Amino acid sequence: MPSDRIDLDRFDHAILRELAADGRISATELGRRIGLSKSPTQARMKRLEEQRVITGYRANLDPIRMGQAHVAFVEVRLSDTREAALQAFNKAVLAVPEVEQCHMIASRFDYLLKVRTTDIQDYRRVLAEKISALPHVASTSTYVAMEAVKELF
Repeated sequence: MPSDRIDLDRFDHAILRELAADGRISATELGRRIGLSKSPTQARMKRLEEQRVITGYRANLDPIRMGQAHVAFVEVRLSDTREAALQAFNKAVLAVPEVEQCHMIASRFDYLLKVRTTDIQDYRRVLAEKISALPHVASTSTYVAMEAVKELF
């Protein structure tokens, strides 16, 4: 199987660290912080974008300030785990905006979802009307988060 891994040197890693902390940093300031001038810094950034190491830039939003403070983790067990069923589930779950993350898991269940809603009543609606209605869902188990100790937005 061919590797999609890109060889990165210390300057590349420094660029990525700085951009992860502040995606709006100027190329001049970024270069100053990593010890390169503006032009080589810009060239490296362009290469990292072309190689899809940097896949985009976005604003980090605070979901709590947006009224989305309720977090639940949901174990999902499917009734069918053949490839067509997995693909149907994968495609359908992408259309559920309340599902912030979806991971296929090697465990006694098939998927782990991170679901963000306004409150428990909103979560119950999402579970009943959206998650349980996804293709091949046989059962779910919910774990409500009480506090986020570490979370990247």
